[in-house]
Amino acid sequence: MAIKTRLFYSPNFNPKRRNFNQIKFIIYHYTGMKRESDAINKLTKIQSEVSCHYLIKNDGEIIELVPDLYIAWHAGKSSWKSFEFLNKNSIGIEISNPGHAYNYKRFSRKQISSLLRLSKFLIKKYKINHKNILGHSDIAPVRKKDPGEKFPWNYLYKNKVGFWHSLKKKELLKNRLANISKKDKVLFLNNLFKIGYSKKIPENIKKSKYFRIITKAFQRRFRQDLVDGNIDRECLLISNNLIRKKN
Repeated sequence: MAIKTRLFYSPNFNPKRRNFNQIKFIIYHYTGMKRESDAINKLTKIQSEVSCHYLIKNDGEIIELVPDLYIAWHAGKSSWKSFEFLNKNSIGIEISNPGHAYNYKRFSRKQISSLLRLSKFLIKKYKINHKNILGHSDIAPVRKKDPGEKFPWNYLYKNKVGFWHSLKKKELLKNRLANISKKDKVLFLNNLFKIGYSKKIPENIKKSKYFRIITKAFQRRFRQDLVDGNIDRECLLISNNLIRKKN
């Protein structure tokens, strides 16, 4: 299967080629800029020192900016499980969207259709585990919110891309906002660490604040209609389900 792309190469990448088997992750981003043209300009301007491998425009067109076997500069300081600074092990895909700072909106059907095709192609080509398809906010939760709570993770999972829980909405809503014990809150946080969220607390952030930040990152991914940073029984149930799932 081939993916139709338009080449618009960025100068922002490491010149040394990486090995095929170094590619372990796909990282989704939104562009977070008012205009799509501004995002393309930033990703291809040498002074910006940022890039990605692919950009999906509003109309669904896929632009290739950096070849897969070169390291693009999209993830920054990041962590997931035992991996640090994920640029070297990932393919970065930017999806045109103004983001939280500029009237964050839902992603278009054409964008998601293109994203599914591209993701399936990359998953097959590089044998990427579906649990390693992540958002920027998963790997850098202190700095990032993208692709955000309007990104259709569940829809992607139903179309055989990514990872999601198997719990019914009705069951979850019954447990929303239900208080849990301190012991269960610790269990939830340990679940997050098992899933992949970083245990390392930045030096300039209090432990309680960091735990709230990674809880929000988890909610943006798996409990998208309420991102409040509070750990309730619904969050605990989802996290329990995720660590028990094989795929």
